[in-house]
Amino acid sequence: MTPPDSLVPAFRGRVLIIAGSDSGGGAGIQADIKTVTALGGYAATAITAVTVQNTLGVTGVHPIPLDIIEAQARAVLDDIGADAIKTGMLGDIATVERVARILDSASDVPAVIDPVMVAKGGASLLAPRAVEAVRELMIPRAALLTPNAPEAEALTGLPVHTTDDLRRAGEILLGWGARAVLMKGGHIAGERLTDLLITPHGETAFEGERIDTRHTHGTGCTLASACAVGLAQGLSLTDAVARAWTYVHEAMLRAPGLGAGHGPLDHGWTMRETR
Repeated sequence: MTPPDSLVPAFRGRVLIIAGSDSGGGAGIQADIKTVTALGGYAATAITAVTVQNTLGVTGVHPIPLDIIEAQARAVLDDIGADAIKTGMLGDIATVERVARILDSASDVPAVIDPVMVAKGGASLLAPRAVEAVRELMIPRAALLTPNAPEAEALTGLPVHTTDDLRRAGEILLGWGARAVLMKGGHIAGERLTDLLITPHGETAFEGERIDTRHTHGTGCTLASACAVGLAQGLSLTDAVARAWTYVHEAMLRAPGLGAGHGPLDHGWTMRETR
């Protein structure tokens, strides 16, 4: 699949991001804002939790009260508006239920659902009992669902160790109500990495050489936000994913080398290229 000629379109798109904050700036709300901005969109936020985090891991989580989460989203939707909504870390059942209510209040806005469960360093970001709530409430509201292999395993109960496993799990998730599923293959062993975009109309594979790097913090957040801003800007689903895939690949190659653990990407590379 050849990505669109321009990584940064001339038009803008408004993205409401409902997710947790990463104090290290590599993932979560911070990565989402950088991504949407770098791809020419406008990012607004409703923060679900404040994490104490750097490249070495998560050492603390402070949930935001449910009424404040919803008030943030309502303040954005009632004034600025949104052309797409992206969700990330939700944390617990009550937050999943409240975010589902927010999505229902903006049902004409496509939602990119990233079912965040575990941080790159291994810390849990979703209570085990909340997985069922994500399955029942978020999947049917997803214009695009973006699980990695462990998340797909948790959602479907199936082992996901190969690309065929990704495909099988993706078909199940599609059958549960998601309008499209981007199955991420980063956790699948092999020299090449394959992500599968699965829709009721077929499948598109995005494949490339695996980048040998420890600087992968926030790749999932970044990819989902890049897809969301593409949809917000009017790109077709396939073109939005193709552009997002290219953006994340290059951001990994240009990673600044920060931190002693899983380092962040170079989210701003497109803006330097444009200049």
